[in-house]
This record gives sequence, C-alpha cells and structure tokens, in this order.
Amino acid sequence: MTDDSERQIEQRLERAIGALLDRRAPTSSICPSDAAREVYEGEDDGWRELMEPARRAARRLATAGEVEITQGGHPVTTAGVRGPIRIRRPR
Repeated sequence: MTDDSERQIEQRLERAIGALLDRRAPTSSICPSDAAREVYEGEDDGWRELMEPARRAARRLATAGEVEITQGGHPVTTAGVRGPIRIRRPR
C-alpha cells in the first residue's frame, strides 16, 4: 500500500469507529476489530491486516478527545498501550 492509500484506509477506520459508536448505547464500547471488519471489503479474514491501522485510528481519535481507549474497563493513555483495547465515547 502507498502512504496515500494507507491514510485513506485509516480515515475510513476513523469514520467507522465513530459510526459504530453512534449506533451503540452511550455506555458501550467497541473493539478495533469491529472497525476493521466494517472497512474490510473481502469475505475472508483479511480484516486482520487492518487491526494495527484501526488501533492507530483509535489513538488519533483519543488524542483529539473524541474517544477513550480502555483496558479492563478503565481509560488508558495512548502512549505505550499494549494488548487488547476497547474504544468508547469519553465519559
């Protein structure tokens, strides 16, 4: 992928994160895989290649104050987050 196509995919992931959260209850969260599946256009498990771009998109949205990233139900900072995360609207 080129830098431009990567940026386009990450922008689509950002929009998918927002749309998924808009469709859920205000107290709900999503997994980055939900956004990756939403954006991936194939029928196989190729969405997995979009997991890191989805995590980057979530970090950008968190830095902008549009979402929170959580682990174990608690907000975490975007720097150095490792392992499974969830994404939710700020509380």
